[in-house]
Amino acid sequence: MLWSTPYGRVVSTVTGALCPSDVANALRARGIDILTALESQRIERSDEDHLDFATAQGRALYSFNVGDFYRLYMSYMEQNKSHAGIVLALQQQYSVGGQMRRLLQLIAHLTASDMQNRVEFLSA
Repeated sequence: MLWSTPYGRVVSTVTGALCPSDVANALRARGIDILTALESQRIERSDEDHLDFATAQGRALYSFNVGDFYRLYMSYMEQNKSHAGIVLALQQQYSVGGQMRRLLQLIAHLTASDMQNRVEFLSA
């Protein structure tokens, strides 16, 4: 999912029932610019392709794919390769409202510059 505010933008690779369009819609209702993998016609792309796309768009990436995206984050750091930020959450740990509140907290407290080359985990 991608978001855009004065603080930054986000892209999400979470699709279907698990990334609920409800999360995207709830954030949009609060003025956040969201772009999902489905909306950007990027379904079934590699994780690296998603992260590179998000970075090219100036958007942080939000995903439930914690293991793979954390490994990709570490690989980017080892290669000194930049990205616009990654936000990770454990699947089915948070309700739509819980995801929305936690993402809004991140957006309110971290600038796009703060998110550069950073990984954040949604937490309680």
